[in-house]
Amino acid sequence: MPLAAGLYYLFHASAQEEKKLSPLILIHGAGGNSLSFPPQIRRMAAGDIYALDLPGHGQSEGLGRQTIEEYADEVAAWMKALKIRRAILAGVSMGSAIALTLALKYPRMVKALALIGAGARLRVAQSILDTVGNAATFEAAVDFINANCFSENVSPSLLELSKKQMMEIRPPVLLGDFLACNTFNVVERLPEIKIPTLTICGAEDKMTPVKYSQYLKDALPRAQMRVVENAGHLVMAEQPEVVADLLKSFVESIPVRTRKKKEVEAATVPS
Repeated sequence: MPLAAGLYYLFHASAQEEKKLSPLILIHGAGGNSLSFPPQIRRMAAGDIYALDLPGHGQSEGLGRQTIEEYADEVAAWMKALKIRRAILAGVSMGSAIALTLALKYPRMVKALALIGAGARLRVAQSILDTVGNAATFEAAVDFINANCFSENVSPSLLELSKKQMMEIRPPVLLGDFLACNTFNVVERLPEIKIPTLTICGAEDKMTPVKYSQYLKDALPRAQMRVVENAGHLVMAEQPEVVADLLKSFVESIPVRTRKKKEVEAATVPS
């Protein structure tokens, strides 16, 4: 797994016929890592795809952060290190908050947004904040969070895999993630984000119910919304093929400018 700006990441290179598509960056949620996105998404035929591990997550060392803006700065530094000038960002839950913040703070770097299990605010229950950072109550807190991330019909194997992944993170890092989510709020700034946006939500999402995505769809000038049946908060884990199809179609719909505006204008002026 390669490393840039202190962050590890997975990379899936585009096929020759996909070279004109904008790169897609996958940003995981609280307590997750690059593997939070299943292979159907990480390796889909939709141009160059990057899935990173945020600081303190997965194979990225160091400490986690306690604000969404700090995480956004880390992703921006990582993009600059890889010379990714502009990309489509797809974030789930906390990752969607990071993507929204990047679009506001570094607008030239963000071509479009795919927001999964997202909200303009991500308030966290006090009971989670009180228990998730304590080693003695950590597993019980993870069990509670995990149970609320899926639909009623989730397979036991997926539920267990999700718990195993979250248990691998250190309690202070997971607490920092939820503290970051709890203070996140871009409600007043959504009209500033005028790039194409796709919101995806599981019909049975308990953490960020459908109304959260509906709010984003109504407030963002160029947003569209898709609700996925038989899925909860981690909709991409429960319905990977459906989400992959939605993301692929969205990426393919984003035009890639190959020449500067003035060059295009010059080319169209009769001699």
